[in-house]
Order: sequence, then C-alpha cells, then structure tokens
Amino acid sequence: MGVTVLQQFPVPENKTGTYVIEMLSKRILALGATQQGQFLVDCESYLSHPQMGTTKTVHILHNSEQPASVFSILESGNKNIHVIADGLFDLFMIKLSQHYTSKKQTKIESKGPRFELGDFCIKLGSVTMNQSFKGILIEVEYRPCVTANAVWGLLREFLQGLLGSSTVIQPPQHLKNRMSEIYTPIDTVHQYLELFSAYRKTTALRVQ
Repeated sequence: MGVTVLQQFPVPENKTGTYVIEMLSKRILALGATQQGQFLVDCESYLSHPQMGTTKTVHILHNSEQPASVFSILESGNKNIHVIADGLFDLFMIKLSQHYTSKKQTKIESKGPRFELGDFCIKLGSVTMNQSFKGILIEVEYRPCVTANAVWGLLREFLQGLLGSSTVIQPPQHLKNRMSEIYTPIDTVHQYLELFSAYRKTTALRVQ
C-alpha cells in the first residue's frame, strides 16, 4: 500500500451523484485507466451508556481493500485510540451492547468503481447515509511511496487534473499531521472517518 488522499467532489446543482460518477469515470478512462471492480468503505458508530461516565464514541469501519480487517477508532475526550482486528470484532461489539449503543440512522458508506492507472489507484465513491445520497468522495492512492510529504505534490497535481486545475487541493487534517511518517491502512480509515463525520454534522444541522 502506498499513500492515499481523499477529496470531496462538489455535485453541480441539478445534477445527480450518478451523473457525476459517470462523468468522472469517463475522464479517468480517457487517461488510459482500466476499471478493476468496485470498492466499499463503511462506518457505524456507537455511543457509550451514561453510566460509564465520560461519553465515548467507538467508530467501526470496514474497507474492501482489507477485507479481513475491522478498524475501530475510540474517541474519548481529545484522544483517539485505534485498533485493527479481524472480523470477530463485529461480534464483540454486539456483546458490548450493555455498554455501547449504535447511533441509529448514522451508518454511512462510500462505494463505487475502482480504477487503476499506472502507479495510481482511483476510487469514485458515492456517499450514502441510510440510503440517502450525501456527496462524492475521490480516493487516490500512489503505490510506490510510503510517506506523504515525498509524494504530496504529485497527488495534488493528479487530483487537480481530475477536479480542475483551479481547484485548491488541501491534505485532510489527519494526513497533515502525519506527512513525514510511514503511511498505513489506518491512515486511510482516519481520512474516511474525518469526512464521514463532516457529512453527518451537515445532516444534523439541516435536521435542526
């Protein structure tokens, strides 16, 4: 695995997510890419019960690129603790139902076509929460490199080619904090959680 960066793609007014995915797919195929199946990243969050004291949130994520792994991120105050486990961890969360409750109607996922172009892997994700469309996420991975600061310029240039040369590309907050460190799959999961949380907050504000 190389370095991955996630970016939101704005959906034009009066256009659907399906239209945007098809448009971007045509751009990528025109560059010489080949489609290599589909991908899926999902996230379900659990809140600790009040009797546990300080409120804690556990996010459980799955990534089709690592099908044998379950990623867990515990938010407690200003601390984030992550655990990478096998598929039995999902059953473990059911066992903890007396301590953690799933946040209803907040399960969110990004899924869509997956492309390969030379050393790049590109994924076009349609983000949905409870079957409701929320937006488009583009994931780009550059495989030969394992540190973000060594390849950030190339990733930014590649994304600008897809999104438009005038687009300002900023590294996600989690990636900013780890630019000089070895990149691992949990870093991709953190980026998805960062953007999934933003979609959830936007939905909550609209409901209010």
